[in-house]
Amino acid sequence: MAKRGGALELAVLGLLHESPMHGYELRKRVSVLLGWGRVLSYGSLYPTLKQMQRAGMLSEDDSGTGAVKASRRAKIVYKLTGHGKDRFEELMSQAGPSAWEDDSFGIHFAFFSRTDTETRMRILEGRRIRLEERLDRVRTALARSRERVDAYTLELQRHGLESVQREVSWLGELIDDERSRRTPTVRSPRTGEPGSTTADRTESIHEQ
Repeated sequence: MAKRGGALELAVLGLLHESPMHGYELRKRVSVLLGWGRVLSYGSLYPTLKQMQRAGMLSEDDSGTGAVKASRRAKIVYKLTGHGKDRFEELMSQAGPSAWEDDSFGIHFAFFSRTDTETRMRILEGRRIRLEERLDRVRTALARSRERVDAYTLELQRHGLESVQREVSWLGELIDDERSRRTPTVRSPRTGEPGSTTADRTESIHEQ
């Protein structure tokens, strides 16, 4: 699967690992995992669900709640098969570059409680390295374009730089937490701070 498709597959597997649910609920929950402003369309979700069914990772729940009646249509409730659980464990154990990218890091992080400390550390450190490389590129671009762009474009570039710097700092705190083997403290957004990060929305991260 492509990067976005791989992230979607992992999100579906992780959510269904918690409990069976129908496509409408899955769409809402996956959209939250993907982040603000990235609403998942049915045209993206349902082909993925069908593909995962064909691959033997999902099945329809026929335990009495498998078809939730909604107006004239029955909503299919999906659940993980044994193969689906194995696939989820396989994906969560992968800590290479694909887990550091924007499309997949947040999904991995959302299910960190199901991984071991070593895997979490590799992903967090890899993500930090990836963002530090991005910082170097942004700083270079700022230095080169400062005299050639207007004030609004320059401000947008500064905003991007500050956003990456904040995430690098946050990752450093998480890495320190993992090294000290303690649960990170939940940090609420400060008044006036734009948006919130995954860390702000995470109530707890449990050590395995």
